[in-house]
Amino acid sequence: MTCPDKPGQLINWFICSLCVPRVRKLWSSRRPRTRRNLLLGTACAIYLGFLVSQVGRASLQHGHAAEKGPHRSRDPAEASFPEIPLDGTLAPPESQGNGSTLQPNVVYITLRSKRSKPANIRGTVKPKRRKKHAVASAAPGQEALVGPSLQPQEVARAADAVAPGYAQGANLAKMGERAWRLVRGPGVRARGPDFLQPSSRESNIRIYSESAPSWLSKDDIRRMRLLADSTVAGLRPVSSKSGARLLVLEGGAPGAVLRCGPSPCGLLKQPLDMSEVFAFHLDRILGLNRTLPSVSRKAEFIQDGRPCPIILWDASLSPASNDTHSSVKLTWGTYQQLLKQKCWQNGRVPKPESGCTEIHHHEWSKMALFDFLLQIYNRLDTNCCGFRPRKEDACVQNGLRPKCDNQGSAALAHIIQRKHDPRHLVFVDNKGFFDRSEDNLNFKLLEGIKEFPASAVSVLKSQHLRQKLLQSLFLDKVYWESQGGRQGIEKLIDVIEHRAKILITYINAHGAKVLPMNE
Repeated sequence: MTCPDKPGQLINWFICSLCVPRVRKLWSSRRPRTRRNLLLGTACAIYLGFLVSQVGRASLQHGHAAEKGPHRSRDPAEASFPEIPLDGTLAPPESQGNGSTLQPNVVYITLRSKRSKPANIRGTVKPKRRKKHAVASAAPGQEALVGPSLQPQEVARAADAVAPGYAQGANLAKMGERAWRLVRGPGVRARGPDFLQPSSRESNIRIYSESAPSWLSKDDIRRMRLLADSTVAGLRPVSSKSGARLLVLEGGAPGAVLRCGPSPCGLLKQPLDMSEVFAFHLDRILGLNRTLPSVSRKAEFIQDGRPCPIILWDASLSPASNDTHSSVKLTWGTYQQLLKQKCWQNGRVPKPESGCTEIHHHEWSKMALFDFLLQIYNRLDTNCCGFRPRKEDACVQNGLRPKCDNQGSAALAHIIQRKHDPRHLVFVDNKGFFDRSEDNLNFKLLEGIKEFPASAVSVLKSQHLRQKLLQSLFLDKVYWESQGGRQGIEKLIDVIEHRAKILITYINAHGAKVLPMNE
């Protein structure tokens, strides 16, 4: 007989030890059977019967558990963790000395490490919006463009009429993602076909916060959306070696003639000039505000639908010469003399014999800083004398490299002003180079510069240049995706940050002044 080890069993054994002798004495003795003794004996008998039934039920359940034990040993784990594999992926059961195995009562789970997400750029998280699907009824006499295919016949005839031999009909139906077909419907003017008419009204310039970044003005955002989303109503060739074309955009006054001036236009350049978009955003972040708005756009009828940069066509720019594309003719030697004269600085009117132009002295400092960060050489170093050029660079293609022996006579190019504002420059043709190594940077661009703009230098010294560039470039959806998303943009920013550190070191080593240039 084993000693009970549970409190309930102790109580049962104690009551039994009291009841059994009393019942035996009542029924075996000759004492008269009073009413109290009868009640007490009946209660003890009922309790003994209850104990016997409980013991029988416990023994029966134990027998069934011993028969089905090996088959039901994994049920609790499976019920608690139905998606966890228990065959070979968990720890093996421990073996006992008699050869039997002890089933584990602990389930081992291997958790995947939580993936670290990059910090959200402020204002770039798209809010969840409820999609609304509306189908417009077609109306006779009107046209609309909807997916999924494009009929290129009418578009090709219009494109060939404007720019013969350039826009081919076979390329009109090729798009990066989807194409369009010309059908009857409301919302499109009836005169002439439209080259680009997106059916989705979501802009390619995405702003998900309450306001745009502070360095972009309302006019910048409006012009960016004009370039990115407006319908292309015409195509005009431009007399340029780069193969650029003018896109006539819809967005002018109703009934305006389809030509640049009454209608807004954008200069469509080659896909290799995509750094023009980066240059625009960098210019705004540095506070220079000297470049024209530029966006990236997929031109379905040119370059097989690859993204191309589009720069706003500005009619207020002064006429430029055909050889240097400049509104002011300057050589490298004359430019160095102008830097020493400090023309128009502090409001001083230069003397007639100084040889000053109408351009303010601070403009050259802004241009030199901007060109060094992007390594733009086609303005101040057209002969590529300050670095080792590649075979595909324009100076090598045009045979200008041997002219570095006489640098003083080398002509500057792309020096552009506005007609109504000749004091300030407009930076055009801003194709930058991100693949130039540190030992091949063009420091000739900084020659003669003794002052630098304080607003730009403060941004370069701060720790916010990367964040601002990410936030600004994210606005241009096509450009962001064409560069490989955030990973590709980060690589470009790495180059600019490294060059910024080199520029700050150069400023400190040469004792250059950092002045406010917000005149």
